[in-house]
Amino acid sequence: MKLAFKNPFGIRFKLVFLSSFLLVIPYLGYQYILEMEGYLQRGQEQTVLGTAQALATALNERPELFDEGSYSPARRSEDLYVYPIFSPLELDDGSLLDWREYQQYEVEYDRLNYLRTPLNPVRYYDKDGSVYFTNMVGEYNGSLFAYFKVQDDHLIYRDREALSVNRSDFLQITMLSQDGFEITRYVIAPYGPEPIYPFRVERDYSNPVYEGRITGQWYEVDGGYEVELQIPMQMLGDRLGFAVFDVDDPVERSISTVVATYKVADAERLGSLRLPTPEIDRIVAGMNNNNSRIQVVDGSGRVLLTSGDIQSASGLQLARTITEEPVNKYWFYVQNRILDPIYYQLLTKPSNDFIDELYSDVSREGDHINSALRGVPMTQFRTLADTETRLLEAAYPIVSAGEVMGAVVVDQNMNGIRTFRNQALEQLFNTILAVMLIVALGLFFFASRISNRIRGLRNQAEGIIDEVGRVQNTIEPSRNSDEIGDLSRSFSNIVERLTQYTNYLENMSSRLSHELRTPVTVVRSSLENLGMQENNTESAVYLERAEEGINRLNLILTNMSEATRLEQMLQTSEKEKIELNEVVHGCVEGYKLAYAKQKFETDLPQYPIHINGVPEYIAQLLDKLVENAVEFSYPDQPIMVYCRTLRDHAVVKVSNAGPFLPEEMKERLFDSMISVRPQEKQRQPHLGMGLHIARLITEFHGGQIRAENRKDREGVIMTVVIPLYYG
Repeated sequence: MKLAFKNPFGIRFKLVFLSSFLLVIPYLGYQYILEMEGYLQRGQEQTVLGTAQALATALNERPELFDEGSYSPARRSEDLYVYPIFSPLELDDGSLLDWREYQQYEVEYDRLNYLRTPLNPVRYYDKDGSVYFTNMVGEYNGSLFAYFKVQDDHLIYRDREALSVNRSDFLQITMLSQDGFEITRYVIAPYGPEPIYPFRVERDYSNPVYEGRITGQWYEVDGGYEVELQIPMQMLGDRLGFAVFDVDDPVERSISTVVATYKVADAERLGSLRLPTPEIDRIVAGMNNNNSRIQVVDGSGRVLLTSGDIQSASGLQLARTITEEPVNKYWFYVQNRILDPIYYQLLTKPSNDFIDELYSDVSREGDHINSALRGVPMTQFRTLADTETRLLEAAYPIVSAGEVMGAVVVDQNMNGIRTFRNQALEQLFNTILAVMLIVALGLFFFASRISNRIRGLRNQAEGIIDEVGRVQNTIEPSRNSDEIGDLSRSFSNIVERLTQYTNYLENMSSRLSHELRTPVTVVRSSLENLGMQENNTESAVYLERAEEGINRLNLILTNMSEATRLEQMLQTSEKEKIELNEVVHGCVEGYKLAYAKQKFETDLPQYPIHINGVPEYIAQLLDKLVENAVEFSYPDQPIMVYCRTLRDHAVVKVSNAGPFLPEEMKERLFDSMISVRPQEKQRQPHLGMGLHIARLITEFHGGQIRAENRKDREGVIMTVVIPLYYG
């Protein structure tokens, strides 16, 4: 029997494979959302530029808004930019924790910021560069707040018995009076870490007078000290400066290093206070409802006003976040633990934890600002260093009398659009994933149903014909109206007609045998009568030939009906416990008499072998095997009859020395009407029914029969295996 090749790629695999092409849908959706993101970016770009234009239009033709006194329009290093502070500060809490959101704006002053002191106008104190400080100045509720973080490896505090205030480490505050004519100096020289006690001093630090309006705290920290102070705004004029004086020798107490925010303490060269104009603040406050960071810069790029925070300036009002929406906890787990890690292998998750370094300076730079200060509005995108955050920046010129006075800079981060894109992609991926899962499962179950129906039809088709080619079952026609149901009904019709034809062929031999026996009998009787009447030699020869032909025809009819009669007998026969060894021994003894010229050898056990069967049928089985062996055995070669038990079965073997069986006939040898006899063996009628009858008897006893070529020499072994009986 030829085995059919099993295709590993069944209908289910093919349908699932074809459904995988649905993956092009999320790709197209992804490309669509990216294109939509581009449109949103261009729209946001126009919106930001429109906001800058609207605010610049409100500030046009108002030069007084940019007039803060007589100072050079170019920014000077001495200038102090005052940042707005939005909450009160605690000056006695022992740390600068209150300043944490403003410390990004602090400015460092090192050994390059040396000072010409009033005690020695020509000397510069820059001894070893070991002293430097960082400073930040802000304004809240009518007061100027400032802090100083001073790096100093040797702290020398004021001697409690000394009257002078300049013989220790101290902080000097230099300011221009409000009338603009007098330079006032204040010294903070504490006895240790304590609240500050400022003294107003003369140019040579004489006549110290306590000033109670300036308050603050002096802290000692690792590597130096920190100072916080508060100055009422009504004390200040347009100019202000700070200087840190360092004393390292506790005996001599001479000043070794001075680091300051200015170089010369006069009305012209002292640093300017850069305060936002209140009118600009009011105008910008009226515009800052668009989720943007707005800055107004003057003609030198100095920031006059900042409104809004770049971290939250996404420019896009997003829907409620997932934490605000009621969600299923299981879906929330799947989304956050399984889907999001997969999605964000492709997507970029924006973060608001970034710092814009340009925003921290007192002046702004950039191509868009330079373009706006030349009178040409411009937008640009900028990616922050070491982050994936992109900023959208737009600048629009502020014009007065045909001259550019400054520019409005509107900034937004692109995290809003990126978050919107990610949310859209997540929703798209989730929807497509759900749809594809449903479709894939539907296709899988559909393919499984089709496969099961086809497999069931195949199983029915394989069960129709038994191992010997006999039709024994039929196909149950399907009631489904599809193509598989139609195929099932067609197969059922074909099998029904095939069954009828097979039954006709199976019964034809018995019918022929029955129908031919009567004319054969008539011919035989006629020949006998004819032989009794005529006795001449010539007619006797023809009568003998006719008699021989009648005998051959009668033998054929007998062989044709033998298998049919045996099948009918097997259906009504009852089995009994028999001793196989005795049956085999008795049969072999009879074969020695029947085949006197043939040698027989036996290999029988000394113990009994019991099976459940019919002794006459076992003997008939052995007759067919021995008859076949005798016919194909070489002369003077013995026939071996072997009987043993193997596990739960009895094994009977009949082997002879003769020609090998053809390989292609081993499986078909026991079929009906099959013979492998050569031409010279065909003198006697053989219909190939002997081994077929042997197989019928073996199957009746629940056993198996097989034929194989001998391995020790040329010959054939017939093996019968029958289950043992333990009853």
